[in-house]
Amino acid sequence: MSLSRDLIFIPEARHVPPGKQMATKIIHFMVNGRVERAEFGSDCTAEEVKDVFRAAAEASPHHILKLYKANGSMVNISPLLEPNSQDSYYRLEVVTSELRSIAMPTDVDNMEHRLCHLETKVLEEAEKTPEIISDLKSQVELFKRKLESAKHLSWMGLFRDESAQQISMFPPKAKGPQVNIEEEHQEVRRKFLNMSTLQVMEEVREHLRTPTFDNWQWEEPEMLMLLQVMFTDLDFLTVFHIKVDVLQNFLFEVYCHYNNIPFHNFHHCFCVTQMMYGLLWLTDVRNKLDPMDLLIMLTSALCHDLDHPGYNNVYQINAQTDLALRYNDISPLENHHCAVAFGILAKDESNILKHVSTEQYKHIRAGMIRCILATDMARHNEIFNKFKSVQPVFDFRNKDHKEVLMKIMVKVSDISNEARPMAVAEPWLDCLLQEFFNQGDTEKLKGLPVTPFMDRNKVSKPSSQTSFIRFVLLPLFTELTKLFPCLEQHIVEPVKRALEYYSDLERASQQEAAASKH
Repeated sequence: MSLSRDLIFIPEARHVPPGKQMATKIIHFMVNGRVERAEFGSDCTAEEVKDVFRAAAEASPHHILKLYKANGSMVNISPLLEPNSQDSYYRLEVVTSELRSIAMPTDVDNMEHRLCHLETKVLEEAEKTPEIISDLKSQVELFKRKLESAKHLSWMGLFRDESAQQISMFPPKAKGPQVNIEEEHQEVRRKFLNMSTLQVMEEVREHLRTPTFDNWQWEEPEMLMLLQVMFTDLDFLTVFHIKVDVLQNFLFEVYCHYNNIPFHNFHHCFCVTQMMYGLLWLTDVRNKLDPMDLLIMLTSALCHDLDHPGYNNVYQINAQTDLALRYNDISPLENHHCAVAFGILAKDESNILKHVSTEQYKHIRAGMIRCILATDMARHNEIFNKFKSVQPVFDFRNKDHKEVLMKIMVKVSDISNEARPMAVAEPWLDCLLQEFFNQGDTEKLKGLPVTPFMDRNKVSKPSSQTSFIRFVLLPLFTELTKLFPCLEQHIVEPVKRALEYYSDLERASQQEAAASKH
């Protein structure tokens, strides 16, 4: 392949019979403000075609590229691209130009390479146990022991890369074991406290109340400051006599108890809380529920995934982890999130509930437990059907109705990424799949049942979303919108667009796969 400003050309790499001319196709496309011309050999592979577009966009393999027709419809980058003229060029975009890959520790890279080799050997030798197994197990155990001494680390050991000059859309790069997590946390705390007395512009406050808010533009100290704004603007400090320094300690402790894993991290915590905050304003439920119930919902969103290890309940139960044993296989993660939350509230310096009455504390505690336990997707149908049954006759004066609404609003906030703009939502899907695939790999390694939607060899990005959007998100969001019609434009319409987007990608992928078989 050669690349120039005017021509990108992939030479025919396969054998061309004598006397036959190499068949090519010409593709014109605009990238970075200029029109390029690509010439492809007739039997180029999909990866070769994608490499050309990456080179033209000056993008790395970790960037996400999108190709659009002149009418704005998206097309799949593949050998099936239709030739075009210079006047009807495609438009090529790098959707996430600041995206960085998740760099795994060298030990993990080696382990994954050896695991692939092991799987090949097993297939080759069938009944014979490969010698590599014992060596691989030793490496895994050694690496796990390295991580056991580190505070709040996922099994994959991801750290923040403070040397980066830009905000990453993925959890940070791995650092060496010399990193002092406590020092890193204290630096975040110092920056947070330094900026916490600053006035946030009204424009930011208004944007903070909408689902279009872009979390990727904000660093962790700034997120803590915005969380403080949420508690302040909802008047919680006045109503519940919360001192500013206690709130700041509470928010910082919450931050410290989220792990640096691909998806269920502090950034996710912030997004869920911000969506809940937005829903409280958009639906005007602020004026329909008691301030205690508002505090329950916002604080539940904030604490709903505390100390998440990056492996779901199915894994906890199958692997018989300490959490599964402690909670008798009943929502082990969600029970743990609750326990960690009330452990933070048990400390006098971070107890934002220290000035409420005993009865108020009982009400808030019970409400938080209900809401956080409701985020276990194993209970989705139970909670959704309950809400669906009361929605036509919903009464804000009815205690049962209010409680199921609060659970539904926390659930909606928890899985609301697809209600955000695609540029914000799609990187989150990449993070989620990374965490899922990490679990699938570990399940294979330990000989546990592999969770179907976490097997990297069987799941694609579009296929992972279409069913989830169609059968979980849309029914849930639509039902809530029946109670609050104003949410149609804010959460239902964006999710419908996301479904169309991933359905198009899935169809294009299927067509490409079918064509490659012929």
